[in-house]
Amino acid sequence: MPSFFSHIVCLECGHAMPADFAATTCAACGSQWLDARYDYAAVARLWPAALAGRERNLWRYGELLPLAEPDPEISMGEGFTSLTRLYSYERLYQHEHIYIKDERQGPTSSFKDRQAALAVTAMRRAGITECVLASTGNAGAAYAAYCARAGIKLWLFLTSLVPSEKMREAALYGAEVIKVSGTYDETKHVAAGFARRKGIHLDRGAKAIPGKESMKTLAYEIAEQLAYRLADSRWRSPDWYIQAVSGGIGPMGVWKGFLELQQMGLIDRMPKLGLIQAAGCAPMVNAFRAGAAEAAPVIPRTLITVLATGDPGFSYRYLREAVLSNGGTMAAIEDGRTFEAMRRLASKAGYSVEPATAVAFAGLEKLLQDGTIKPGEVVVVNCSGHTFTAESHILGDQYVHDLNLAAGHAPDEGLDAAIRILDEQVTSILVVDDNASDRRLIRRLLQRYKRYRIYEAASGAEALAVIRDHKPDFIITDLTMPEMDGFTLLEQLKHNPDTAAIPVVVVSAKTLTDVDTRLLQAYSESVWTKGGFDTRQLVEHVVQALGHDAAINGQRQPAARSLSLTVETTEVAHQQQIVIIEDNPHDLRLARRLLESEGSYRIITATSGRDGLKAIYEHHPDLIVLDLMLPEMDGFEVLRAVRDDAGLRDIPIVVLSAKELSAAERAALTPFTASVIEKAAFDRRQFLYTVNTILR
Repeated sequence: MPSFFSHIVCLECGHAMPADFAATTCAACGSQWLDARYDYAAVARLWPAALAGRERNLWRYGELLPLAEPDPEISMGEGFTSLTRLYSYERLYQHEHIYIKDERQGPTSSFKDRQAALAVTAMRRAGITECVLASTGNAGAAYAAYCARAGIKLWLFLTSLVPSEKMREAALYGAEVIKVSGTYDETKHVAAGFARRKGIHLDRGAKAIPGKESMKTLAYEIAEQLAYRLADSRWRSPDWYIQAVSGGIGPMGVWKGFLELQQMGLIDRMPKLGLIQAAGCAPMVNAFRAGAAEAAPVIPRTLITVLATGDPGFSYRYLREAVLSNGGTMAAIEDGRTFEAMRRLASKAGYSVEPATAVAFAGLEKLLQDGTIKPGEVVVVNCSGHTFTAESHILGDQYVHDLNLAAGHAPDEGLDAAIRILDEQVTSILVVDDNASDRRLIRRLLQRYKRYRIYEAASGAEALAVIRDHKPDFIITDLTMPEMDGFTLLEQLKHNPDTAAIPVVVVSAKTLTDVDTRLLQAYSESVWTKGGFDTRQLVEHVVQALGHDAAINGQRQPAARSLSLTVETTEVAHQQQIVIIEDNPHDLRLARRLLESEGSYRIITATSGRDGLKAIYEHHPDLIVLDLMLPEMDGFEVLRAVRDDAGLRDIPIVVLSAKELSAAERAALTPFTASVIEKAAFDRRQFLYTVNTILR
């Protein structure tokens, strides 16, 4: 399918430039607000007849997209979601023809799938392999999914107010999630700084041509679907299009789509825009009510985190003109009314939606009640966002990086310092050794001085799987291991162009032959003999090889003055974690208090086998204290589940049980536990000695 993409126009100064979907700034004024234009007369001669028989997705409208064809390896059938009539709402408010555009039906259940589909396809065609994105939630999940399909690494910056479920969803797709404890506008500032420092492509959202152009397909679909719903012989725009607004990319694109249809003579009128914001973050509504041409930034004070954009910038000017041109309006909704609308939509209409969509419906209710929407006017509401979650135990505890910003914009020197610290925190190291104690020792040494993320593998084959999934920045490996030894691992790494550049340090007790030495000289950074070096020297060697500041002798990288990583102090951040699984509250309190009295352990508790296993998956502790007689799933089942999981089987387990064990049961437990202590013979000092010996 040919594209009729003809040129670009700057929305701020009107300067025209040649067609280029990757264009970023106006050559005349430097503005980043660029708009794609097309040969509309030629497309008008083709549509709607040319659309007959095409697949029902957003790509059916390729003539008016900057990329006319999808990439089959990336596309997931995005677009052409259903337009459903809400009969229950019509009866509730005595108003006919209320429709919901159900964007929950997209691949990640939000209208941001359209943006991600076009933007990621454009990135891949431009040869981009890494991307930085700041998001309030839905765009992050959408980009994470599409980047996963495209093989593009995504660095996703989210505000700390984004629900952990959305962070887990993005992390499940493989995105590197950085949680910033600041506003969304500050988060965008940090993301841009990180992208500049790393030399990574920064997605510009509504300012980027692919993102905004994708959203106008909503207008095309609504006009096409509404004609069918109303049995009209020509495409039809609704009288009202209502959407909750944050940064404005959605309604900007939709308004442009309807303008193009009107220009081509496919519709005879434009819809009124009903743009709804959360009252706790309503810079557009505040400015609109005041008659202001510019929106003053606000600090978000809303629980609706997806809508927490405090500074809309140029998008407000664009949308204000659109609203004023056709009798539309902007309205703000308090969070309480939003949650009421959310419950009402589910119980009355059968739609379970996220709070951001409920804001739009609360706005619809307000506009119906105050008579802004007149009897007989056809209304379409954008419904975007699901209420399903990703279980926390699926990802463990290393799926998010924390970055804490002081209130207000950080100065450049503070930003640089914070990003240097973030560089350290996002650095990942793989430790490969079949001896669990040696792996834990190296892990603790590194994390004592640095915030590195550490992965572990017990064999070369397991290491290759970890490398494939996580692409570590550095590898420390033993040589003598089962399944695949260290030499074979090194050969595979160095002969694979994707992994050949990863520096590798060998730490082994093996006596090396001349052949071994020559091979290691070619394939590794250095070789260290177990027991033959000062462990701090190894840490310094790794840190220097990674290009980071010294870790020892008080030279640890200083925190920024005005922003710093949200990590606990070194002593707390790297406390060893112990999961206690015990259903007897007295015994649970006793074990917890004893271990906490040591001051060096972080305790996680569970009172059933199932909850205990979930805690183990989520926290990957250094030690498990396990009762055997448990509800739902007993201790023996927990043991089997842990031992059957390659990532967990090396965690030492202390069985602490009131069950009188037979000789056969003790013998069965011995290969899988570090110690078995019967409660009847429980000695507090002996219990602490056992735990301390295992962990130290």
